[in-house]
Amino acid sequence: MNILVLANKVPYPPNDGGAIATMNMIQGLTNAGASISLLAMSTPKHKRSIANVPINIKNKLKVDIVDVDTNINLAKVIINLVFSNEPYNASRFKSKAFERRLKEILANNTFSIVQLEGAYLYYYIPLIQKYHKGKIALRAHNVEHEIWLRASTNQKNLFKKWYFGILSNRIREMESRLISKIDFLIPITDRDFRLFKSMGYNGAYQVSPVGYKLNNDATNRQEENERYSIFHLGGLDWLPNQEGIIWFLNNCWEAILEELPSARFFIAGRNAPINFIKKIQRYTGVVYCGEINDSTNFIRTKGIMIVPILSGGGMRVKIVEGMALGKAIVSTPIGAEGIGATNGSEIIIASSPEEMSTALISLLTNNEKTSQIGKLAQQFAKLHFNNEIITQNLLSFYMQHTINGKDC
Repeated sequence: MNILVLANKVPYPPNDGGAIATMNMIQGLTNAGASISLLAMSTPKHKRSIANVPINIKNKLKVDIVDVDTNINLAKVIINLVFSNEPYNASRFKSKAFERRLKEILANNTFSIVQLEGAYLYYYIPLIQKYHKGKIALRAHNVEHEIWLRASTNQKNLFKKWYFGILSNRIREMESRLISKIDFLIPITDRDFRLFKSMGYNGAYQVSPVGYKLNNDATNRQEENERYSIFHLGGLDWLPNQEGIIWFLNNCWEAILEELPSARFFIAGRNAPINFIKKIQRYTGVVYCGEINDSTNFIRTKGIMIVPILSGGGMRVKIVEGMALGKAIVSTPIGAEGIGATNGSEIIIASSPEEMSTALISLLTNNEKTSQIGKLAQQFAKLHFNNEIITQNLLSFYMQHTINGKDC
């Protein structure tokens, strides 16, 4: 089966949740026997060229990369706000160059499926429908409008609250139009599917969680953790991560330090804004690590993972990775959405600052309890997030809904 994957960022290196989700899916489908072509955008935040993609990946799939300028332009924001009903953050991904390359690929190749990695590729559907005879699938990493609705609800700045509310409404309208034009919906979680269904989607679907490439070396090797350490790993240019970390520092960290003065909080991730770095470095015991080269080693050598997410949606890919590596994880309810783990067994879910502080102090001072949760988390990951099984199931779904894997 020939599949064309469209992505609004290059998924290599897989150093954030979205990139991991796309790269693991592509590699899994390729290993399962599909022939994959990838057309991805190189944006200012995720600047990549074909030279950045390793030869072993290029030997397995066709890769095309197009430069797309998604920088925020204040004048365009104002014009969009006043004269358009389209969400500005989605319209930034409109590109004539990307459109031209997509047209060339579709005109010269035959695909069973064109798979969109996220809602922001909505604007290319008319072109796809014109030149593509097969099916269109949306792999929804989350329900985009819900992220901005939650961000609006949590926002104290009145202007941002108002603007995020507008974005949420506009993205919801865009997503409603999008799901009326696709043949297959591939949500990351059951919860996301139910949200899309409530918006009117009634077509074929396959819930396909983010898979993790499990191997004995990655999952069985353990290393001594830094004593009394907690950590957060994730893209620091993503508003929900910034918001959650600041909330944790303002509401939980002081209580932890009172009990454990030598505790340290390691924060790692790419593209952190300067003002965010300055904020977190004001707190005692905070270690800002920036972008790291080896997330597996970073996770192994730190203590307890925290995911203090207050907005956002979909599935936290770093929770999957942390579980696979046997880490105890403390998360807010929103952070743990879509994982399906049992609170108090494979994960700790804290609904208030007091619950989160208490849970972390308890784990930091009880190695046996921390180890037990980590072991149960690892077993859970092996059972539910095996990338090979997940992508084989997705390819089987595609095969069943096309004619012998060919164009319908």
